[in-house]
Amino acid sequence: MANVAELQPFHALRDSLNDVIVGQNRLIDRLIIALLTGGHVLLEGPPGLAKTTAAHALAKLVDASFQRIQFTPDLMPADITGSDIWSQAEGRFQFVAGPLFHQLVLADEINRAPPKVQAALLEAMAEQQVTVGGHTRKLPELFLVLATQNPLEQAGTYPLPEAQLDRFLFHVLIDYPEHEHELSIVRKARLQPDPTQSLSAQLHPEQILAARARLADIHIDPALEQYAVTLVQATRRLPDWCPEWSDVLAFGASPRGAIALLRAAGALAALHGRDFVTPDDMIELAPDIVRHRLVAGYQADAEGLTMDQVVRTLIDRVPAP
Repeated sequence: MANVAELQPFHALRDSLNDVIVGQNRLIDRLIIALLTGGHVLLEGPPGLAKTTAAHALAKLVDASFQRIQFTPDLMPADITGSDIWSQAEGRFQFVAGPLFHQLVLADEINRAPPKVQAALLEAMAEQQVTVGGHTRKLPELFLVLATQNPLEQAGTYPLPEAQLDRFLFHVLIDYPEHEHELSIVRKARLQPDPTQSLSAQLHPEQILAARARLADIHIDPALEQYAVTLVQATRRLPDWCPEWSDVLAFGASPRGAIALLRAAGALAALHGRDFVTPDDMIELAPDIVRHRLVAGYQADAEGLTMDQVVRTLIDRVPAP
């Protein structure tokens, strides 16, 4: 597994993020796990809960190219992928790269973009490449999309396609801070309006890629592999596990859910200084990995049932090793 010296920069990164993003330990751990596994993260929560600040802070702490894209209803695919521009001097078309050709990309209010833009983003997230004018171009080896969306506003928004949601490693729901945490946030903001201003790079892409390669050495017991598959399959066989909810899901999670759960659990184990995964690692991560891969049926809407309730009930009923 990655040794202590290799992981020390990630622990220092977590400490620095905790200084800026107060009371959001779960969010910070998910961001670091995403770096270690190469997964993308969807952050959802009301305005003012540091979703964008978290992305900016991570970008400043990692010595990588960063670009924010503000998603709007009039955005076009070429606005994010780039396009071929006629060069009068050269007498030919030249490709001008768009903001996706960066290592860290913040897709702010991602659900405000129309389907054509989401399709262009899907290719980048799924295959780490973009296709423009019949030519396919590779994106950087370190490529991470941090997307935000606001659940309170639905006017002028588009539901994200299920195929795109499936490409996110995590869907992190962010709630309001506790009293003491909010008091600390208010005091920090009074003294320093921009908490990311004093941050500087602590981690380099080469360190991240090297740590990723070593995660394959984390031991995952075959019984835990069986557990991951059974838990994900239970979302597709809900009547067998939750007869009272036989009609609440239109579709369950794909095999990517089990793959993501095992990859993320290995990264979490490494961050905890272990060379093996435990059932608790998987149970802790499962809600953020599975919730966005479920498609609610009409019965769920009628009963006011959330996908979190389904996931947590399955965690309780599927026996862990």
